[in-house]
Amino acid sequence: MAKKRSQTKARQPQQQDGDIPVVGAREPCPCGSGRRYKACHGRSASHAVTELVQRPFEGLPGECDWVALRELVPAATVELTLKGSLPEGVPSVTLATVLPMAWPALRRDDGSVMIGLQNDTFSGDISRDLADTLQRALTAEPGTPVQGRRAPADGPRLQDLLDPKGAFDPVVHSGFEFWVPEAENATPDVTASLERANAAAIPTVKLSGVDAAYWCETPDKNHLRWVMPHAEEQLLDALARLHAAGRSNLGEGTRLVGSFRAHGLTVPVWDLPTGVTAEDIEKPAAEFAERLAAALATEAPLTADERRARGGLTNRQVTLS
Repeated sequence: MAKKRSQTKARQPQQQDGDIPVVGAREPCPCGSGRRYKACHGRSASHAVTELVQRPFEGLPGECDWVALRELVPAATVELTLKGSLPEGVPSVTLATVLPMAWPALRRDDGSVMIGLQNDTFSGDISRDLADTLQRALTAEPGTPVQGRRAPADGPRLQDLLDPKGAFDPVVHSGFEFWVPEAENATPDVTASLERANAAAIPTVKLSGVDAAYWCETPDKNHLRWVMPHAEEQLLDALARLHAAGRSNLGEGTRLVGSFRAHGLTVPVWDLPTGVTAEDIEKPAAEFAERLAAALATEAPLTADERRARGGLTNRQVTLS
C-alpha cells in the first residue's frame, strides 16, 4: 500500500465567507482554496438563489393582495412605502402588475419608479428578485427601464426594503393607461404594447367588503377568486364543512368550484352567473366570511359527508406556483 504523501505546500490564507465576492462559475474561488468557484463557495450561493421560497410575500403588508396581483389581476397599481425616506429625486415608488414591453422596472422622466410584479424571475425567491430590481431602479437614470437579472444570493428581500407598517391598497384599473400619463408622448413600441395589453385584459374588480377577493368577467361566466391567509389544511376542512352543509355558495346560481394554490396561499374560486356583478356579490361575500370564520373555529372531526366534500375540493385544486 502506498504511503500517504505528506503535504509540504503551505496553505494559502482563506477569506471568511462573508468576504467572498461573486465570480464566474469556472473561475478560481476568491477564498484561496484553489478550487473553481462553482465547486467551492459558489455551491452554497447557487443553492440559495435556486431554492424555492414557498411564501415569498410572507410578512409584507397585504400578503394576500400581493399574491392576487402576481397571479390573478391584469391591471393594478399600489403605492409602496419604503423603510426610511425616499432617495433624493425619487418622488414615489409604485408597484404595477405589468409594465410596457414587460420591463421589470422603469425610472420615469420625473424620477418616479415603477416595478412590474408579473415578470419572470431568475431565482426561487421572487421577493429577493424584486428587491434587487427595486434597488437598481432607484438609482437608474430618469427615463430608462431596468432589465431583469439574477439577484445576489445575499441581497435584500422586499421585507428588508419596505415599511412593514405601510399600507398596501391596490387600485384596480380597467386598462393600462397608467403606463403613459401623456399618451401623445408615448413611443410607437409602448403604444403598441398598450393596445395589446388592453385587448387581453379581463375586466376585474376588487371587492370592498372583504380582503383580497376579486370579481372578474369572462365571456361564458363570471368568477370570484378570493386569496385567503389561513393554513391550507384548516381552510380546506372549513370549506368542506360548508360545502357538505350546502352553505358554500354565494347566492342563487353560484357555486364553489375549487381552488388555486399560489405562493403558499389557497385561493377558493366561485362560478357566478353572467349577470352577477361585483356589486351584487359584496353582501353574499361578507356573509360567507362570517360562515367561514365559524367553520374555521370548529374542531370536531369531519363527518363522512364532509370528508367526501373535502376530497372533491382537493381533486379540483390547481397549483399556480
